[in-house]
Amino acid sequence: MRVLIVEDEDKIASFIKRGLKEEGYSVDIARNGEEGYFLATTQEYDLIILDLMLPKMDGLSLCRRLRQEKKTAPILILTVRDSIKDKVTGLDSGADDYLTKPFAFEELIARCRALLRKRDGQATTNLQVADLEIDLIGHKVSRGGQEIVLTPKEFGLLEYLVRNEGIVVTRTMISEHVWDIHFDTFSNIIDVYISYLRNKIDAGHKKPLIHTLRGKGYLLKDSKD
Repeated sequence: MRVLIVEDEDKIASFIKRGLKEEGYSVDIARNGEEGYFLATTQEYDLIILDLMLPKMDGLSLCRRLRQEKKTAPILILTVRDSIKDKVTGLDSGADDYLTKPFAFEELIARCRALLRKRDGQATTNLQVADLEIDLIGHKVSRGGQEIVLTPKEFGLLEYLVRNEGIVVTRTMISEHVWDIHFDTFSNIIDVYISYLRNKIDAGHKKPLIHTLRGKGYLLKDSKD
């Protein structure tokens, strides 16, 4: 999943980015409201974490503009403003959740997962295709009952493929959701990671789950035939 953090405090933004990347998320940072608006309207994000007290454009104005322009990515407001009035105003401006600073990182991650499940219409914390199972909270993967150890980036790529089961995803789609804005689209890193996943997910199994469609992209599906 790809996350945009709009936060002008470098220490907080870097702390959240580091923690999210360790959880397998791809993360971009905007240091002010205008930059946040530009990124949110030119890139595809699965979740936006938004401070309210921002230079150039405040967080509430940014939230309202994004909703007015039909941007549907869940927005989690993260701010020191902790009054009931502030929370009501934030939620009425189009935010999906509101968390005050200081915060426990475990709670932030839990709220992010909840918003992503809500967006996808999924109440479960587990995903499954055929005998492949993914524990989204524990970051555990198994196939046929055998645990598979993945790196955070491998896990993120697999999660994206599973969430799009039966759908052809292009290299551009993968780069937009699994890598950050600085990703070099001319590199072969996506092909390399697909190869890593194949070796871990499909090796030793009669029916492969990860398929390549030449000139189109990749497809994860249950090969029942």
